[in-house]
Amino acid sequence: MQVPDITVPAPLARLISRLPVAPPSWALAQVLNQLWRRGVLQADMELLAGRCYEIVVTDVGLRLTFSASARGFSSAAGGTPDLRLSATLADFARMMLREEDPDTLFFHRRLVIEGDTELGLVVKNLLDSVDWSRTPLARWMTP
Repeated sequence: MQVPDITVPAPLARLISRLPVAPPSWALAQVLNQLWRRGVLQADMELLAGRCYEIVVTDVGLRLTFSASARGFSSAAGGTPDLRLSATLADFARMMLREEDPDTLFFHRRLVIEGDTELGLVVKNLLDSVDWSRTPLARWMTP
């Protein structure tokens, strides 16, 4: 399935951008923990621990903040993240579905990586290594 170039309607984007950060950040942390525990996300938690991360879905105005420890992921609030990844909803979907690799998105300035560049490389490689076919997302996306 090819991810279309979608444009989120401005009123919907304004609404989403006003929502609290905590609930979607908590949900993302729970998903990451499930993927990590099942071995789908083969993260070296020692490299990720003690850091704060932020994912920004630019066209939706959604910010997801979370941190990592040796025990897993948890939602985080406030402060300056050690690493921020920003892209549109469609580009994040393309990356997850392997229609575009993170390097291509980065070099075309569609994926912005800010903060600790070494940590950014670790996370980029981690995202690239996820076998999405082992997730419920694959069942949903397969015709």
